[in-house]
Amino acid sequence: MDLREAQKAVYKNKVEKGFNITDISKEFCLLYGEVAKAYDAWRKQKGDVGEELADVAIYLMGLSEMLGIDLTTEIENKMKINQDREYKNVDGVMKRISDR
Repeated sequence: MDLREAQKAVYKNKVEKGFNITDISKEFCLLYGEVAKAYDAWRKQKGDVGEELADVAIYLMGLSEMLGIDLTTEIENKMKINQDREYKNVDGVMKRISDR
């Protein structure tokens, strides 16, 4: 299954199971919560980091579908932008210095 198909399947599951498909603010908050759970799993070495990251991806795909955003296209476009950017390490932090 490619990302576009997965995005559609995630949304279909949300509809079929009665999950939120209308409250965008709520969905952003739920996504944030899943990122926090993934970080906590990694920090505490719980062993379920992969599952938590999958939850992050699922929430992101569902939110993208709610917003009518083709996440595959957006990721491809952003990767092209990032590839052309130049960075410099300033005091241990990578700072963007140009977009070419």
